[in-house]
Amino acid sequence: MARLGVNIDHVATVRQARRTDEPDPVWAAVEAELGGADGITVHLREDRRHIADRDVVLLRQTVGVKLNLEMSVADEIVNIAREVQPDQATLVPERREELTTEGGLDVVRHRDRVRDAVSRLHEAGIVVSAFIEPVADQIRASRDVGCEAVELWTGAYAHAADAEAFEKAVNDLQAGIELGHSLGLDVHGGHGLTYRNVGPIASMRGFSEFNIGHSVVSRAVLVGMREAVRQMKALLERYKPRETGS
Repeated sequence: MARLGVNIDHVATVRQARRTDEPDPVWAAVEAELGGADGITVHLREDRRHIADRDVVLLRQTVGVKLNLEMSVADEIVNIAREVQPDQATLVPERREELTTEGGLDVVRHRDRVRDAVSRLHEAGIVVSAFIEPVADQIRASRDVGCEAVELWTGAYAHAADAEAFEKAVNDLQAGIELGHSLGLDVHGGHGLTYRNVGPIASMRGFSEFNIGHSVVSRAVLVGMREAVRQMKALLERYKPRETGS
């Protein structure tokens, strides 16, 4: 069964709506771990719209599972990552006007900047993943700049408007998984995954990890973080790829 990384950014979004001290994403991370999360993911954006520097420092001190820091390749953020030393850094695109990260990082276009960021993160002993669309050139470029993993953008699947778009998205993801593995990369998935749509993706062979945030936090508002994580973990177990016979 693939691991579940819980993105707690939107706990901080609620906090920042009133510029107060609650709900605390650090507390949310503890609750997510108690619910069975295999990892905690946060995105330290350049504009600090939700997760703050203080959160990242305290999460590094308290998270007992994998800590995954989503980040741009901006020098300031790379320097913070080098100091905090998360278990993994996931390089993502970042535009100030977007509501959430849309689409994948264009590693091909920004190859030199990405390679420099990867090198500096590796110097600090941090494993690096690139959040990319399931496109062959982007997967190869991610390997070429030194990433150990890729997180394939599942947005085209999540937002598919019809059966044809759905089938194409699934086929693109499967091809991306196979190419990533052939290049020696660990392959993760994320974006737009919910309790309603995660099944077909969770049943695909080859994903080792899913990072899911908004849907889990939304359900946690109603049932609590521990229960929300338990429910998502139960779905990953239910839909995990079946073992093939010999």
